[in-house]
Amino acid sequence: MTKDGCEDMDWWNQETKEVSQSLETFLGNGLSMDEARKRLATNGKNLLRHEGENTGIMKRFCAQFNDFMVMLLLMAAVVSFAVSYLNGEKDFIDSVIIIAIVVLNALLGVIQESKAQKALEALKKMSAPKAVVLRDGKRREIPSEDVVVGDIMLLETGGYICADGRVSESRSLKTEESAITGESLAVEKDTKKYPKETALGDRKNMVLSGSFVVGGSGRAIAIATGMDTEIGRIADLLAQQDDQETPLQKKLGQTGKTLGIGALAICAVIFAMGLLRNEPPFSMFMTSVSLAVAAIPEGLPAIVTIVLAIGMQRMSKKNTIIRRLPAVETLGSAAVICSDKTGTLTQNKMKVVKITDYEKQKDEEKRQLILTLFALCNDCHREKERLVGEPTERALAEAAEEGGVKPEDAQEEMPRVGEIPFSSERKMMTTLHTMGDGTWMTVTKGAPEILFDRCSKCLEGHAQVKFDGSKKSKARMQNGEMAAGALRVVAVAFREWAEKPDLTKGNAVEQDMVFAGMAGMIDPPRPEAAKAVALCKQAGIRPVMITGDHALTAQAIATQLGIYKKGDTCITGQELSKLSDEELEAAAAQCTVFARVAPEHKVRIVKAYQKDGSVVAMTGDGVNDAPALRAADIGCAMGKSGTEVAKGASDMILTDDNFATIVEAVREGRGIYDNIRKAVHFLLSSNIGEIITIFVAMCFGWATPLLPIQLLWVNLVTDSLPAIALGLDPVEQDCMNRPPRPRETTVFGGGMGSKIMVEGMMIGMLALLAFGIGHVYFDGEKMYVTGRTMAFAVLSISQLVHAFNMRSEHSLFAIRPFGNLWLVGAFMMGLLLQVSVIMAQPLATVFKVAPLGVTEWLIVAALALLPLPIVELEKWKDRLLERREAKKQI
Repeated sequence: MTKDGCEDMDWWNQETKEVSQSLETFLGNGLSMDEARKRLATNGKNLLRHEGENTGIMKRFCAQFNDFMVMLLLMAAVVSFAVSYLNGEKDFIDSVIIIAIVVLNALLGVIQESKAQKALEALKKMSAPKAVVLRDGKRREIPSEDVVVGDIMLLETGGYICADGRVSESRSLKTEESAITGESLAVEKDTKKYPKETALGDRKNMVLSGSFVVGGSGRAIAIATGMDTEIGRIADLLAQQDDQETPLQKKLGQTGKTLGIGALAICAVIFAMGLLRNEPPFSMFMTSVSLAVAAIPEGLPAIVTIVLAIGMQRMSKKNTIIRRLPAVETLGSAAVICSDKTGTLTQNKMKVVKITDYEKQKDEEKRQLILTLFALCNDCHREKERLVGEPTERALAEAAEEGGVKPEDAQEEMPRVGEIPFSSERKMMTTLHTMGDGTWMTVTKGAPEILFDRCSKCLEGHAQVKFDGSKKSKARMQNGEMAAGALRVVAVAFREWAEKPDLTKGNAVEQDMVFAGMAGMIDPPRPEAAKAVALCKQAGIRPVMITGDHALTAQAIATQLGIYKKGDTCITGQELSKLSDEELEAAAAQCTVFARVAPEHKVRIVKAYQKDGSVVAMTGDGVNDAPALRAADIGCAMGKSGTEVAKGASDMILTDDNFATIVEAVREGRGIYDNIRKAVHFLLSSNIGEIITIFVAMCFGWATPLLPIQLLWVNLVTDSLPAIALGLDPVEQDCMNRPPRPRETTVFGGGMGSKIMVEGMMIGMLALLAFGIGHVYFDGEKMYVTGRTMAFAVLSISQLVHAFNMRSEHSLFAIRPFGNLWLVGAFMMGLLLQVSVIMAQPLATVFKVAPLGVTEWLIVAALALLPLPIVELEKWKDRLLERREAKKQI
């Protein structure tokens, strides 16, 4: 069945049997795996066009030349070639070298972009939604891109719908499809046949790709995939492309333009000064253009993309999948982390730690009875010697087994013949059992506060006595003590019947029961959570617990983890509902635990923290958490327990559902942002050094210290590899010892702008000093060749050395100086290239340099190494000022 055979059919106007016949599929079994593979091969992946397409390598190569300065440089090369040709000269070497360097730069750009694109595509696949389909009669979870027309899609609450489909079964199925139809409310689906003229939003027997299941469950036959879906048609009309440019990249792009304008202005001044000094116009034009190309950091946004993409890959190995690039930047500013309790801060594995009655008596016989009742009123079953079921029920069954009561033995002795299921409204569950002697017994378990009021008797020894006010008070006190100790408490009661009771009269059946006892269980904190919370506080990040659990339980767990301390407050959902937004904002300042909250409360909590300027991270896993995840600055969805809706609304996914992973992600995020700052700092200080070298020389009326091809070569050697290597620098050990970066802080904050200028001047002056020494002491009749060669070497090598200064704001010798092997490799490669250009005679002729002797190389080495001690002095001065400032504050 090809796509062409099923386009433009009014599927909503057909019965499901007709649809299945048309698409050659089976409602009960779905497609066979072989047929699905054939259709996938014939019709292609279930992707929107721009998701599956990569820009061709030639197109990306040509795009590298779509830059004003690069085009200007190529024009200059062509003009140089034309002038040489018209003058009868055969020396076209300048033109050839300029074109070669430009092409080499373009190739490097393509390689960088390809790496970044591959990294981003890999991350997209990691976070891509899954689809559940029926194939060969079996339920199978497959990548959404592998869904084909004719697949029977199994739809469940929280699931992502990845293809348009005709509903074949609906069990209160509801979908949210506002992104496609504009319908703000969830739409309840059915299997009826609708008229042909029915509008898209009214086709209640259809589900649409890009929407989500928000309630119920059902099945649908996939009738369109990829660009043939309704959302595919919208995408085709809009011809949208994913915008991967982050706010930081945009800022740096703007910075690059500003610097470019400044560089062009300086180059124009240099050109004018050269003309006034009667320098050859064409020579000055080539120098000015080359300087502009070298000075403008046109590769900065590409470097940032690579650093971000590599950082994202590194984070994916630590259980964090970044879905949106801006999240990497934002992580470094996180000031508040709002975390769910269950499964994130705790192990999500309940364990019974206390069995008691209202008297606190250690009566082993009564304990056995309580465990037997919990084993009877229980839906757990055994699979391969392991009890399987809902966490609370499994904990109770495991406690019974550990106490010598096997659930299956108890249920075999007293078979279950009926039940009243648990519901959140009733907060209890009842099962009916035969006693073997012609009598019956109902067992009810549930919330203690509900059961207390429904019990009229309790056990004292072997006797059933009246469950009066004093005994109920003792039981309530027991319940409160266990809840205060972070235990989840479940009570159990029973009632014996001479005749089989009618379970349809639930309210009557669950009255006048005998109170047996209570079980206190706990979801233990994750072992690493307390350490992660402490690290948060050390980093100036405020951890906040948001949970649907009882306030006392939440508060106790939060205290164990160090989230809640004396002086903090705990707000319940009921209390939160009564607060205005302004009151909530004030209350949130002291609150570290929000208990018994509904999902809709989470958005208000996020906004309350955001109003004071805090960057907020929020965890969530359910459908109803999606608005809060979207509202938060960093939405963190759970990878294990999270629904596709939550994942779709998030910025990052925690594959292990662990709070410690969020903290590690913040640490990595800070490290990535630091590395971007290092790359920016290095590139701009180096480029300013190149401008200073030429500009100062022209101001003093000296000869040009560097020729155009030498400037371009320096730019090629120093701009790419060292900057990328800095992006791979390990995260600094103390990055979590400083407070979060304020939201409004720019990448140039913390005095980096002034440091860039000072260090740029340093590099430029060292190159000029080398030029002067070379010309005065070694040139003789060589017409500045040795001076230019030494300036050329110092300008290039000093920048490679300066890259090591960027590794930390602390002294380089306080960290491992050679801890970044990528940077060591970039340095060695750059040094080898630079020495080769000077010492290999064919290359020396091309670049118009003279091979240097031992003395000249020693001078070059001394000058090129000076950035290390100079910047070390600068760092020492900064530390001294910081200490003085700290003393003043004390």
